[in-house]
Amino acid sequence: MKLNDAIFGVVLLLLGIVILVHVQSFPRIPGQQYGPALFPGVAATGLVVCGLLLIVSGIRARRTDPWLTASDWTRSPRHALAFLTIIGGAIAYILWADDVGFLLLAPLILFAWFASLHVRPGPAALSAIVVTAAIWYAFYKLLRVPLPWGLLKAWAF
Repeated sequence: MKLNDAIFGVVLLLLGIVILVHVQSFPRIPGQQYGPALFPGVAATGLVVCGLLLIVSGIRARRTDPWLTASDWTRSPRHALAFLTIIGGAIAYILWADDVGFLLLAPLILFAWFASLHVRPGPAALSAIVVTAAIWYAFYKLLRVPLPWGLLKAWAF
């Protein structure tokens, strides 16, 4: 599926504007010219500029291309199910990660993703567990990102 560049341009433009408005509330550091809003502000400005460029490009291309072009995979039930499974897994993580926990939820989501992509059950289960452990180690132990423990909170280490 291909969307016209102007559609993505509008999304980037709006995201950049929202970030620029939000960083104005970041606290100032006394005695310094640069504060915590500098990097997000620069990134948001880049999003606004890229969004505007995509809008211009999309409007120019609109003369010859439609706003939306469906690819062959969108007519395939197998591929559409895989796509919906990926989206569903991301939504499930957002909704249930705090209650269930990363170490329990991530392998289930990964297994569902692998199964929807027709990976055999044995390798899918093993890969889901290994990938979850690797992600947990990289983020929780090395980068010190607090991943949710959920039901395993009593055994957190």
